[in-house]
Amino acid sequence: MPFATARTVSLHGALGHLVDVQADVSPGGSHFVIVGRPDQSLREAGDRCRMAIVNSDHVWPATTRRVTVLLSPADLVKRGPHFDLPVAVAILAADGVVPTSALVDTAFIGELTLDGGLRSVPGVLPMVLAAASRGVRHVFVPEPQAREAAMVPGMAVFGMRSLSQVVAELCGEPVPEAPPVAPMSGARLLSWRGEGRLDEVDLADLRGMTDAKYAAEVAAAGGHALLLSGPKGAGKTSLAERIPGLLPDLGPEESLELTAVHSLAGVLEPGDGLITRPPFSAPHHDASKSSLIGGGTGQVRPGEISRAHAGVLFLDEFPLFRHDIIEALRQPLESGDITVARADESVTLPARGMLVLACNPCPCGEWSAETAKNRCTCKVPQLRDYRNKLTGPLADRIDITRYVGPLRHDQHDPFTPAETSAEVRERIAAARARQLQRYADCSWRLNAHVPGPLLRDRWPLSEAGQRMVDRDLYDGRISSRGAVRVQRLAWSLADLASVVSGRDVVPGVAQVAVALQLRKGDPLAVATTSRRAAG
Repeated sequence: MPFATARTVSLHGALGHLVDVQADVSPGGSHFVIVGRPDQSLREAGDRCRMAIVNSDHVWPATTRRVTVLLSPADLVKRGPHFDLPVAVAILAADGVVPTSALVDTAFIGELTLDGGLRSVPGVLPMVLAAASRGVRHVFVPEPQAREAAMVPGMAVFGMRSLSQVVAELCGEPVPEAPPVAPMSGARLLSWRGEGRLDEVDLADLRGMTDAKYAAEVAAAGGHALLLSGPKGAGKTSLAERIPGLLPDLGPEESLELTAVHSLAGVLEPGDGLITRPPFSAPHHDASKSSLIGGGTGQVRPGEISRAHAGVLFLDEFPLFRHDIIEALRQPLESGDITVARADESVTLPARGMLVLACNPCPCGEWSAETAKNRCTCKVPQLRDYRNKLTGPLADRIDITRYVGPLRHDQHDPFTPAETSAEVRERIAAARARQLQRYADCSWRLNAHVPGPLLRDRWPLSEAGQRMVDRDLYDGRISSRGAVRVQRLAWSLADLASVVSGRDVVPGVAQVAVALQLRKGDPLAVATTSRRAAG
């Protein structure tokens, strides 16, 4: 009985499942059926594949026989037009056009047009990663995405323009010419002057703000969540926009993870290579929950929180975000991933980025504790609702809280040169290298990601430092979750102190004291923020 199997990958979030596309061509009435829980786009694959095969100068077998296509495993929901190419190849192999031996250890990814051309599809990199982990060594993809697929080590990639080219390659025949493949509809078609503005900003541009700059350095060193509060115009947004410049380049593993997420989101350009710089995402407070957390119709797409994985997610004026969005941030702050649950599936996406929040003291930004300077026009209910979002479970998950006040004349010395982003980035890179070495046998990379129980057992504080934390815990000044975050901060401070002093520093009283101040929002001493104190 004519029968053949081609392989492809079905994506569920960032997780890929290898799917056998089995085609059977048998005698019977002219009929085509595809089974195995296909979605609507897959049910339409029969029409696309039939016209693509006919217009590629091959014979569609269903004119005289029955064609049955099974997507196995049958209990897995399949969706997406990238099944077109494996369906067409499996049918041609079952009809004897393509040798079945050429399909061994090979996966096929691509959408077909009616004239037999290929079109790009989102998620090629995570698909190829999943295929490689399951023993596939050859993959056929649309030509513009060959470079993306080639990022996976050990994978032989064939970038093709049409079904005719794929068939010729599988049969060992000369590959015919074909028109170039069009880029994805989600590709960047427009650019504007100034879109790379954040690449030009530098920490040295900011006057004063010594306390907040130091807090940003500690947060960047350990990947801690940071809350900046203060009146409008104080520099909260300017500081947040400079934090990505303080982060070192991504490592190979982080680059592959982030590039796979961007591929899944459909925002990876054909000529793009691995993403090596930490991303920065700053969605507006009117953004929908699905755009920020992830979701959408059909296949789940990563939201801004996942696209900022290994980088910075900045929520300016975060009390203006909807309540359900703020509550949804609890999970990624604890676990480093986000789960989007639906009726027929549950998708988990990475979200281990650095969260930076900024807010004014009130909706209008004119409130002041000094009666003479208070020009707030907000009504009491508005002020209450606004400030309620600054407290509660989400606020307890913020590691560092800093107040950014207006610049005073005694806070800026024009004769003292400010540190540049490059200088601070060197210290942060060295501190992160220490963490990478310390957690080499673990599944996390930074201090902010270490689970609390393991932190206490394997990397405890000194006895005196632990007594300081316990005193604030038992007095109710910090919660149990806050105590864990203080210990994580103390390790980040110790890593920075080790870089400055050139010797190993274990978190002690000095680091714990500063960590408690950062956690509770207390002002820091000038000696602490000078960077010359080795701890």
